[in-house]
Amino acid sequence: MFDTKIAIVLREGLAPWQELNVTAFLSTGIAAQFSDIIGEPYRDAAGHVYNPLSIQPIVVLSADAELMRTIHRRSLERGVVSSAYIEEMFATGHDAANRAVFAEFTPENAKLVGIACVPRRRLSTRSSRAPNACVRLRIAHDGRGSGVSRGGWR
Repeated sequence: MFDTKIAIVLREGLAPWQELNVTAFLSTGIAAQFSDIIGEPYRDAAGHVYNPLSIQPIVVLSADAELMRTIHRRSLERGVVSSAYIEEMFATGHDAANRAVFAEFTPENAKLVGIACVPRRRLSTRSSRAPNACVRLRIAHDGRGSGVSRGGWR
């Protein structure tokens, strides 16, 4: 039904509020980059209008810090413009402060807690490809939710 899905990968060990916060911010970055993924406004039976939502499904995965660095490095090597969120952004209070603290780090020393991309090919729960992007995913179901298996990234 869908050719692609939005892929969001969060670093393991975040508090629930951090997972929600990072997912929300990364989603807005993807929406800004790919405005065509936003559908039409919703209208209920009483005629009330609601904001449009993404027409693409969103898959949220988890990975350890090492794998997050690999995903980040490979997305940069492949020239992918992705959404990224670093740990230090939790301590800021507004957008300008977020950008300022983000600018203090390089890919080598950033404490990445989330990254998002839109794969150009089909993303499934078995094996996913994000060409030019988050490389190849294999999603592991371990009873604690979805994660990314280390062997799945190339």
